[in-house]
Amino acid sequence: MIDVLHREFVYLWYYFDIQLRQIFGYWALGIVLGSLVSVFLKERIHGLLHSMSSSKMGLVGIIPASLLGIASPLCMYGTIPLAASFSRSGMRDEWLASFMMCSILLNPQLIVYSTALGVTALAVRVLSSFLCGILAGLLLCRTGKGKPFFRFEYFDGPHNHDTDPNGFLRLLKNIGRNIRVTGPYFLFGILLSALFQRYVPENLMTGLFGGNEAFGVLMAATVGVPLYACGGGTIPLLQAWLIDGMSMGSAAAFMITGPSTKITNLGALKIVLGMKNFVIYLAFVMVFAFSVGLLVNLVV
Repeated sequence: MIDVLHREFVYLWYYFDIQLRQIFGYWALGIVLGSLVSVFLKERIHGLLHSMSSSKMGLVGIIPASLLGIASPLCMYGTIPLAASFSRSGMRDEWLASFMMCSILLNPQLIVYSTALGVTALAVRVLSSFLCGILAGLLLCRTGKGKPFFRFEYFDGPHNHDTDPNGFLRLLKNIGRNIRVTGPYFLFGILLSALFQRYVPENLMTGLFGGNEAFGVLMAATVGVPLYACGGGTIPLLQAWLIDGMSMGSAAAFMITGPSTKITNLGALKIVLGMKNFVIYLAFVMVFAFSVGLLVNLVV
């Protein structure tokens, strides 16, 4: 019995070590670059978005709002108070929808993490996130009928943790916070990946997520809802699944539904949107993820 347990431990460590060696550099680089953006560029990025409130761009404003959402390093609980302050300054709801949607799906740190999945997966992730923000703004413009879509009255302005007067110390503290927040999820994701590689047959993964079948895309979109906890933590899983036969369309669906339905985000979104709009949001995310997954499988 002891020999069996020791053998299984050796196998798991083998898979864990391989994944750690492959992913660690991307994770570390993402931490550093994400902290650099947060400490030195965050105020400029958000200042650009705030200056849009008084502009006359009209519906075209959803394009820069989506791009700035991707560039923003804030998590959901930083994005919502920021969006609340933009709303009070007069920003249009469709711009806010595009900014928030893209900010939920992607950030500079996650872009760096995703390079570990290859150029194709990275391009799919960035482009699909951008298009999701654009479509969210367009749909709100067509269906909003002039009524307020968001309820920000429960949220104050965003809290800034980077207050140390020394820029280098601000950066180090931000890096430390990022490591504490993402590190456990990152290691847990590698452990899950090792368990999948050791105990889940490749043909099962190919049968569930492979090929160009709509079923695989739907399964990936559905699995993304309960399984996604942190962007860095899911990169090892996606890497292993893609090697085992997951289609790129299924990966795209997972990368959309995962962050947009992350459990820690849904509570805040429920407050901001209200029940009716919250249900609309969930339906939009699932339909978009499924559609993009099918399209990616046709193109890639």
